[in-house]
Amino acid sequence: MASTGGNEAATVRTERREFTRRALRLAAPYWNSARKWRVRGATGALLLLTLAQVALAVWTNYWHRELFDALEARSVAGVLRQVAVFALIFAVTLAVTAVHLMVKRWLQLDWRRWLTDRVIGRWMATGRHYRLLFTAGEHDNPDGRIAEDIRIFTETTIALAHTLVFSLLMLGSFIEILWSVSGSLHVPGTSLHVPGYLVWLAFVYAGSGTLLGWSFGRPLVRTTNALQTAEADFRFGLARAREHSEAIALLHGEPLERTNATRRFQRIARTWYRQSRAYMGIVSFSTGYGALLPVFPILVAAPQYISGAISLGVLMQAAQAFQRLTSALSWPVDNLGDMARTRASIDRVLSLYEDMERLDAEARVPDGHRITIERAPKARLATQELCIAEPDGRIVLERLDLEIRRGERVLVAGDPAVTSALFKVLGGLWPWGSGRVLLPGDGALLFVPQRPFLPEGTLRHALCYPHAVDACSEEAILRALECSGCAWLAPRLDESDNWEQALPLRAQQRLGFARVLLRRPAWILLEEATDAFDPRGERLILEMLRHELPNSALLTISFHSGLEALHDRKIVLNRLTETRFLFNGRRVNGASSH
Repeated sequence: MASTGGNEAATVRTERREFTRRALRLAAPYWNSARKWRVRGATGALLLLTLAQVALAVWTNYWHRELFDALEARSVAGVLRQVAVFALIFAVTLAVTAVHLMVKRWLQLDWRRWLTDRVIGRWMATGRHYRLLFTAGEHDNPDGRIAEDIRIFTETTIALAHTLVFSLLMLGSFIEILWSVSGSLHVPGTSLHVPGYLVWLAFVYAGSGTLLGWSFGRPLVRTTNALQTAEADFRFGLARAREHSEAIALLHGEPLERTNATRRFQRIARTWYRQSRAYMGIVSFSTGYGALLPVFPILVAAPQYISGAISLGVLMQAAQAFQRLTSALSWPVDNLGDMARTRASIDRVLSLYEDMERLDAEARVPDGHRITIERAPKARLATQELCIAEPDGRIVLERLDLEIRRGERVLVAGDPAVTSALFKVLGGLWPWGSGRVLLPGDGALLFVPQRPFLPEGTLRHALCYPHAVDACSEEAILRALECSGCAWLAPRLDESDNWEQALPLRAQQRLGFARVLLRRPAWILLEEATDAFDPRGERLILEMLRHELPNSALLTISFHSGLEALHDRKIVLNRLTETRFLFNGRRVNGASSH
């Protein structure tokens, strides 16, 4: 049994060291960032201001001694002198506290900004935010992890670091003070004298409180982590309902959405009550511990005062020093809740960041189970021995050899799951499979999905997205709107609205083509980008593209009949009829070309 307990303790220590190493690897480079001297300067200033706070606490401790000695001596002049000294202490304390607050909050916000930029920079690069949806791991609700957990981690870590340094400095300062003023305690009936006995009592008092506090507070770590996860799930569900409010309203899905929201909140409530029970134990203990703290040292040192061994000032100084020392020693218990919240938050951020790192590491491994994307030296878009699989390895398409040259119009039809996967493969979003994709080296590709992304803001901003509005001239915007059949939107260019909600799908798709005309790419890939059009409108918009961009290649994924005449050739992609996996080495051709 002892061996088992020792192994468990060693495992816990190893896990803590590993967690600390991972957290430092993510967040510590902030102090070596491009603004390192300003950051280090703020950190040094925070340390100096903390030293000033400790010095003021020591000064206040000695001031208490002088004040109560003056009161005991009934000296009016002495009391007035201490009043003047206190006014000085008060003014300096206000100044140090104000400056300390501003420096600390600047450092908290700046660290949060740096870490947020680092995580978002990785999340919003090369389609990771999309690929994460199909990979295993603890990275649900990345928006909550970035917005809330990074805030909690950075703010609370700096606050905890400050209070820890402050407590350590107070510990060193007030051990010496309490040792000097407490004298020695004579044990009755013996010749034993205990020097600095109040110091030993402070350690016993704080040590007992720490042990009991940890035992009462251990459940708080687990329940805090669970509660933060439940809160994030609840926020995510509400945000998803807001994003799809139109579809929910049309399907009359409000009762089910209310049920889902209630279910998620019930999970919050259950976890909240578990956390409340954990808090009840730690708060009850802390209340009793704190209520006894001011009284205990006075009662212990009262016999020395009554016997005349110490003055009233020394008694009060010893009592205050005892409180300061035990408060410093009780730092772990006092900050247990904040440490639990910080641990839970950094764990959630680490899970997201490390899953993105793992995604990149898997993409770099040449194991034959990833699609290779390269730039071709020629003006062509090609696939070689392309195999497309689902994330679990189930093959949907095999051995696709395709070549599209500049200026060609190619129609892609067949199984929607396969054509959609091909669109994502060409866009670099779908790495699962094998084979090669050769992207053209003579120009950029523009992908036009079924529903173009129209960010909130002005219509001009939505049209120029992802570029700045000054990248598009007024003349070019007006012509693009006219050619795409959206001239009626020209007066609203500088209006702000939620365009995905304000405009019907057909108008949104026309804006997608207006964006094509503004970008004028050499290669255009359409994925059901005209499925909201009637046959005549579909024909007109594709003829317009041929007229405006005669040298651009066009790859159209569509299932509408009648489009073959508008393209040079047609490719039909069929899904494998049998269940096969990427790892078994067998191949079946699932593509045919006409």
